[in-house]
Amino acid sequence: MAYKNQILDMTPIGMKFTVLQSGADTGGKSLDLHWELLPKCNMKDPLVHIHPHAIETYEVLEGEIEFFVKDKWIIARTGDKLTVPKGVTHAFRNPTEKIVKVYNTHQPAFGMENYFEDVCKVLDILTDNKRKEFKMNLKTKLYMSVLMNNYRNEIIAKSPPDIAIKLLGFISKLLGINY
Repeated sequence: MAYKNQILDMTPIGMKFTVLQSGADTGGKSLDLHWELLPKCNMKDPLVHIHPHAIETYEVLEGEIEFFVKDKWIIARTGDKLTVPKGVTHAFRNPTEKIVKVYNTHQPAFGMENYFEDVCKVLDILTDNKRKEFKMNLKTKLYMSVLMNNYRNEIIAKSPPDIAIKLLGFISKLLGINY
């Protein structure tokens, strides 16, 4: 479980999150994070997803970011706020050459902090503890599918399609892939 001021280092995919308030800190009401999105983060095939039981909010603290909401990309700049209701398709990316800083919440917290910690574990496996470059290949897809299938209450992929995630997750389990 995440704790206050813990840094969730996902730099192989262009992100670094700092836990401002964990689910334990808020009695499960929210997970509050400070994000740093590195230049060009998520520009190729961002994970378009939903949170079936939680509301996600974003406040752009510094820079410019693009959000995909429902069916279109929108630009948000410093000071802009965005709320994504339960079950609404969304994604984000940093199209700029600068670091973007964002205040982010998931309400309620559910297991999102565990999901983010597990993303870090999977990235460490796939990049040999950040000694190798992150690559989207079959091995990566198998590991990420196991991860996504472990957190279906928190997050469900829409692109790639959820059925592909389920199938690859099943194959991964047959192959004994875990993290």
